[in-house]
Amino acid sequence: MLFDSSLRRDLSRSFAATLIVILTITITMFLIRTLGQATSGAISPQDVVLLLGFISLQNVATILSLSLFIAVVGTLTRMYRDSEMVIWFASGVSLLRFVRPVLQLAWPVLLMVALLALFAWPWSNREIEALKFRYEQRTDLARIAPGQFQMSGDGRRVFFIDREADEGSLARNVFVLEQRDGAESVTSARSGRLETVGAERHIVLERGQRNDLDLATGDKKIASFETYRVLVGGAQRGTMDKLPPKARSTWQLLAQPTPRHLGELTWRIGLAVGGVNLVLLGIGLSAGNPRRGGSWNLLFALLAFVVYYNLLNLSQTWVASGKLGMGAALLGVHGGTLALALLLLWWRERGTVLGMGRGSRPPFRRGPTAATV
Repeated sequence: MLFDSSLRRDLSRSFAATLIVILTITITMFLIRTLGQATSGAISPQDVVLLLGFISLQNVATILSLSLFIAVVGTLTRMYRDSEMVIWFASGVSLLRFVRPVLQLAWPVLLMVALLALFAWPWSNREIEALKFRYEQRTDLARIAPGQFQMSGDGRRVFFIDREADEGSLARNVFVLEQRDGAESVTSARSGRLETVGAERHIVLERGQRNDLDLATGDKKIASFETYRVLVGGAQRGTMDKLPPKARSTWQLLAQPTPRHLGELTWRIGLAVGGVNLVLLGIGLSAGNPRRGGSWNLLFALLAFVVYYNLLNLSQTWVASGKLGMGAALLGVHGGTLALALLLLWWRERGTVLGMGRGSRPPFRRGPTAATV
């Protein structure tokens, strides 16, 4: 049918353009934030691109829902502004008739949002946690960077090297600050090299000096050395058993229905269901008067999206804290939004808001008209 095909074509073009714009903006923001974390030492600089991909995958579901919502509101708003809606209404097409072609275009996107929320979201979070875990568990040797002060994994040693050396040595002008129980030592050396003894790694410092300070008594000891070993250890051992709920799979959340797990599950299901509500809500919010300029309905639509998304996060918090059950949260937030969207569609259909819709047209007066002199 001409009506369905033309509407789907306009919606698909608007959705593609909106998605490209939002993706470009968000990926740029994520890249800036990721580079800042790499600069501060929170993540490995070698993992910036990989981490950016995981972070983008985390937010694709929200971006798709927002792009679809803006596409519906923007396309129907343009049709109101260009008086196309008046033509369709005069042809006997009601506002509710727009629901079917919009959902026909939106259902693949909504299905992708559901899959991303239920499966890709926890997987990407788990991979990010694994990257951070491996970076935090790196050896003290891997933390050393030329020209930078680096702290060891246990926080008891600070390393500094002036520059990397040649001819097989590790570094030149090495500085090590070590804190022990009630004592502090400062070790400096002209050069150092790496040695591995069994499962342990050492930095062998050559031609240097060590200053020991007893923090309790204030006694100082100064010693010079030709060779001194500093243990930097192997990779710290640890496990990733204590993953946060957002990094656990949906099946794990269902198998262990703790309040925090149910809160996370509420958020994922809500994100999947919310796309349908946003599509229906967008059809009702797009109504406008072609005689009035501006884009107030688009602003109201964006405000509605922000409020709805915040309610989605609040429902997760309520369930995780035990203040509300999972079923009550889903029914209250998403069931209420669905009822509001359907009520708004019925209201627009009846034309009781600002004189919009077919019912807003003034009735046709039959009979002779009064002659004017």
